[in-house]
Amino acid sequence: MSSKKPFLSAYGHVTIDQIISVDHFPGLNESVDVISKKTSLGGTGANIAICAAKLGVPTALCAFVGMDFPGKYLKDIEDTGLITDEFVAVEEYETSTCVILNNAQLEQKVIFYQGPQGYASNLGRDLLSNASQSEFVHICTGEPKYYLHLMESLRGKGPSISLDPAQETYRLWPESLLRKGVDLSDNLFCNAFEAKVIEERLGLSSVLDVGKSLVVKTDGAEGSIARIGDEIVHIPCIPCESAVDATGCGDAYRAGFYAGLYHGYDVRDSLMIASSVASFVIEKVGALTNVPTWEMAEERAKPFLK
Repeated sequence: MSSKKPFLSAYGHVTIDQIISVDHFPGLNESVDVISKKTSLGGTGANIAICAAKLGVPTALCAFVGMDFPGKYLKDIEDTGLITDEFVAVEEYETSTCVILNNAQLEQKVIFYQGPQGYASNLGRDLLSNASQSEFVHICTGEPKYYLHLMESLRGKGPSISLDPAQETYRLWPESLLRKGVDLSDNLFCNAFEAKVIEERLGLSSVLDVGKSLVVKTDGAEGSIARIGDEIVHIPCIPCESAVDATGCGDAYRAGFYAGLYHGYDVRDSLMIASSVASFVIEKVGALTNVPTWEMAEERAKPFLK
């Protein structure tokens, strides 16, 4: 276990992203030319953890990769100052891979290989050392069965637990698992599309009524909306220089939120800083290409803070 105490422990995929831009998505049996292609480190776990660390937050990355994980990306992770004693390479699976196809309207189609994070309960290793001493634990993409086990182990023992099943809400979290995950969490994060699934599966008229201390729903260019206790707060999109690639903006938003809390802001202003961080990431291709410093994120957010 690291000698540095984490403020945040982040769970989720560490993925090799291939981001491909085309003018339009091909139809069945149709080929289209690639306008640009970039390979980079990604995945919800890596994106949130690395972004948070770059914003000054003591963060543990709790995740599995394969033995094929590239050394250059391992160095990138270590150079951020992340706590990595629970960043584990295993022989059973190759590293998660994601192919992201963007069209000219910044709409996306995704092909995803789960890798070890998607089958973590088969690995026989509970990554709990850092989470047990963290202020916040963020549970994102990966195997629900494994995460529910970890959440049961952590529940009531100190950390505030955020559930954020993200794009896997649709496929991997049926009603029974989703209900259990919500019950075990303190906070819930989702986007507008995921909110509809959660509402349908849990019988809610609005995801904001799920009954958690904090519920955050992001909605792209419309900004985000949150229930903070009994208060509903609207968080605008903070203007960026130009919107180029939306990959990783949601992860950057989450990292920015925890950075705001760590640097002493309240929940509402931390969500404004979250919007500011996301506004930088959308300006360049890749989830981790344009992560701001804390000072840059705070400065851009200032006109929107209380």
